[in-house]
Amino acid sequence: MSVSLHLAVDLGASGGRVALGRLEGDRISLEILHRFENGPVLLGDHLHWDIPRLWQEVWLGLQRAPLGVKTVSVDGWGVDFALLGPDGTLVGLPRHYRDPRHVAAFHRVLRDHSGWALYRRTGIQLMPINTLYQLVALKEGNPRLLEAAQRFLMLPDLFHYWLSGIAANEWTNASTTQLAEPWQRTWAKDLLEALGLPPHLFAEPVLPGTVLGDLREVLARELGQSFAVVASASHDTASAVAAVPAEGKGWAYLIAGTWTLLGVERNAPLVDARAFAYNLTNEGGIDGTIRLLKNVMGLWLLQECRRVWSTDFSEIASWAREEPPFRFVLDPDREEFLPPNEVAGPMPERIRRYLEATGQGAPERPGQVARTVYEGLGFRYRQVLEALEEVVGDKLNRIHVVGGGSQDAFFCQTVADLTERTVIAGPTEATLLGNLLVGARAVGAVKEPIREVVRASVKLQTYVPRELEGLEEAYARFLELASPLGRAHDGGESL
Repeated sequence: MSVSLHLAVDLGASGGRVALGRLEGDRISLEILHRFENGPVLLGDHLHWDIPRLWQEVWLGLQRAPLGVKTVSVDGWGVDFALLGPDGTLVGLPRHYRDPRHVAAFHRVLRDHSGWALYRRTGIQLMPINTLYQLVALKEGNPRLLEAAQRFLMLPDLFHYWLSGIAANEWTNASTTQLAEPWQRTWAKDLLEALGLPPHLFAEPVLPGTVLGDLREVLARELGQSFAVVASASHDTASAVAAVPAEGKGWAYLIAGTWTLLGVERNAPLVDARAFAYNLTNEGGIDGTIRLLKNVMGLWLLQECRRVWSTDFSEIASWAREEPPFRFVLDPDREEFLPPNEVAGPMPERIRRYLEATGQGAPERPGQVARTVYEGLGFRYRQVLEALEEVVGDKLNRIHVVGGGSQDAFFCQTVADLTERTVIAGPTEATLLGNLLVGARAVGAVKEPIREVVRASVKLQTYVPRELEGLEEAYARFLELASPLGRAHDGGESL
């Protein structure tokens, strides 16, 4: 049986990978060629991404690929972007979505414009990290950068450009910006004009699975081979959802990484008053689908705690497991938990201050902090699931947990227990699998439905919810403290 080789680059907010996929019949196997760390860089008063270093890491991974590769595609997080000048070079370093100045721009926009009008036009939840507010902050703080720019690219688009020489905006990532409309899968140019953003920067988005062209000649000579550059599902969540091994109805997905994304897959956008009230987002998926979901702060809180505690995630989970449940309750989506340690101080201290300020006392051990985070996430997921069920009118009795969090048995069991739903964990590398399979399908190398290939290729773990004493009382305490899923941002003028 012949083997088809494909490459995927996955850019995560805390780390990246270059992986080789081997397709053989209806199965795919993965080999990680290179791993590298990623994180914000504080330059002066602004948080940036070290894009030149990330390109060096990607190139190192591609150099480790065997001969005979057919495709390469890049996925990454949403909302962050790059600007190209007339000669195709970067105009400034891309800003990090956690830069605190984006929060100020967010509040200014929603003071002057109707939140409902923004949502009705784009279907995207109102969040300070969205590209819309980043661009407004840039326009107000450094307008010359926008004046010098000729093209706007999301970060995976930038890497595709460096690989192929083709500057294209891929739809699944463009859909995260709150600058596009989900029905026609194009930019909302009237919205760009209303916000004073130059429409000429934005090219018509291409659909996931578009073959952009061959590797640049200079790169092909260095590698000793050439292959197609495919704009796969370039938003990492879109790639991950493409590889969710679900069947039938009644399921939700939970992409568990630095951010956690909880949602359902639909065939059309759902933009109505209830979806807006819960601040649900409609992002693009493969094959014309929509990912109706909610962003929850996610494992970011534990990642920042881990940096302070200088340990690994397995030890953090073991500490949490030893603590009794429901001593504290925490809302993981508070704005004070958004910035990194370098900007807002050590995460464990921020959590302690929150617990003290809410009258719960102070945790004495790291395990108490960790358990509080795990349970805060679990309760937030339950709150979101209940909102999703109300909005879509279906009972969601299964949660497919994919991504790095699927490896954490304590996390998965906590999600099952606190949401009172069965959790099916795996695959861990859903993003890479979705990226590879969409890219391979673009050149005819995949014949079976993508999810069938995933189910045939990975082992899954099931977690059944347990009855826990005090669960309902703890959830009621959480709901009293938790910020609402939606925000009352609708006081401005209509756009």
